[in-house]
Amino acid sequence: MRRSVALRLSAASAAMALATALGVALSMPDEASAATGSATGYATQNSGTTGGAGGQTVRATTGTAIHAALCGRASGSTPITIEVEGTINHANTAKVSGSSCNTAAGVIELKQISNVTIVGVGSGAVFDQLGIHIRESSNIIIQNVTVRNVKKSGSPTSNGGDAIGMESDVRNVWVDHTTLEASGGESEGFDGLFDMKDNTQYVTLSYSVLRNSGRGGLIGSSESDLSNGFVTFHHNRYVNIDSRAPLLRGGTAHIYNNHYVSLNESGINSRAGARAKVDNNYFEDSKDVLGTFYTDAAGYWQVSGNIFDNVTWSSPGSDNNPAGPDPQSNTTVSIPYSYSLDAAACVPDVVGRTAGAGTGLQVSNGNCSVQTPTATPTATPTSATPTPTPTPTQPSGTNLSVGAGSDGSSKASGTSYGNVRDGDLTTYWSPAAATGSVSIKWGSATAVSRINIREASGSTGAIGSWRVLNGDTGAALASGSGAGAISFTRTTLSKITFEITGSSGTPKVAEFETYAQ
Repeated sequence: MRRSVALRLSAASAAMALATALGVALSMPDEASAATGSATGYATQNSGTTGGAGGQTVRATTGTAIHAALCGRASGSTPITIEVEGTINHANTAKVSGSSCNTAAGVIELKQISNVTIVGVGSGAVFDQLGIHIRESSNIIIQNVTVRNVKKSGSPTSNGGDAIGMESDVRNVWVDHTTLEASGGESEGFDGLFDMKDNTQYVTLSYSVLRNSGRGGLIGSSESDLSNGFVTFHHNRYVNIDSRAPLLRGGTAHIYNNHYVSLNESGINSRAGARAKVDNNYFEDSKDVLGTFYTDAAGYWQVSGNIFDNVTWSSPGSDNNPAGPDPQSNTTVSIPYSYSLDAAACVPDVVGRTAGAGTGLQVSNGNCSVQTPTATPTATPTSATPTPTPTPTQPSGTNLSVGAGSDGSSKASGTSYGNVRDGDLTTYWSPAAATGSVSIKWGSATAVSRINIREASGSTGAIGSWRVLNGDTGAALASGSGAGAISFTRTTLSKITFEITGSSGTPKVAEFETYAQ
């Protein structure tokens, strides 16, 4: 008889509260930054997965700032590492536009881009009710973040209800040391925690916790979506999941050294010709942990070294083919990369100490012991803050805004675009919302290399993240946070835009000064 995840949560609430407390106690050191270690599993194939290694490193505390960092790159493939700290939610995640990005409000959108790392740092990064969507993209790393309570129905919704979802020609993604969790099943508005569909390949999920969800995740959205595969799952902990741990529709998966606890209806569901190599996993207090379920389209598995601890099995039927009670291999799967197997008996201990966000990025040494990897040289941060950033030195020379024109996005009642170029610090422009843009424009091309944003009295510090744009082409000239003087490469243009992408309180721009030097 089906028990909803939401009802089971009441019995598990005390344990989850303790786990949360431990997660805080074991959070990463403040100095931890950039991706640590190297990709494993199938993410190492097809030229490998390095994310933003070798590129600029920026720090983001809002979803809008993450989008702004993507949009501020020279191109959609320019490498970048985005260090994330704090809570990312709908209120601070707006769409940002640019030639190097394609974003949307209410979801972290990694669309039509490549060479990006998103890594939680400092006191931690939590994506609250807001999913991460990877689409038509490649070479992506997501590490040390928590994604929780993403809904496909009810309010608010994000990413179709998937915590992390990949679709449409996605290649080479490494998701590592994450915590993906829901608070119920489909009837409570949640969908999958880790979904791949529509030609997604060469993916690894490692050292992660997936819990309290009706659906753990899938490879392939239907029996006809068979273009996905080459996915590795290792050293993950699945807890209190109804089914799909994972669901495989076609393709090849390598599933090793995972700890499964309370799989309530089914676990690894290999169907529609899928082939799974299932090595040295520990299955505990669960039902039908491996087989082909809910279909007559057979899937296949190769098994070795697994432990089945208090696992129950249903009887075979026309659309139900459990692998147990004595699982035997019915195919062989060749793995193209090297890997080390922990003995299944030590998996609960090793995975319990290493999996999830905030565990110090510890990993197994392949011999039932835990170690901390060193940062890969190619992933070393180049900066802890967005660059270029405002400088404290005030510009000199002629303020080119005097006598120029101005326009912008919607303005708050009682304010004017002209107030940013009138030389009066008591008048100002404010956007109609927490974000917006204001521009200075000239009748002929003008060379600009520096601007100065002055906030109105009483509102200092309200401006958060921003971008400076070439108003003629839309290209980003600079990005950062906080008002003040901003320098960039000397550019000849007829319009320059200051776009506020994040703020606290009501931003008020008293003066938008422009300078040639």
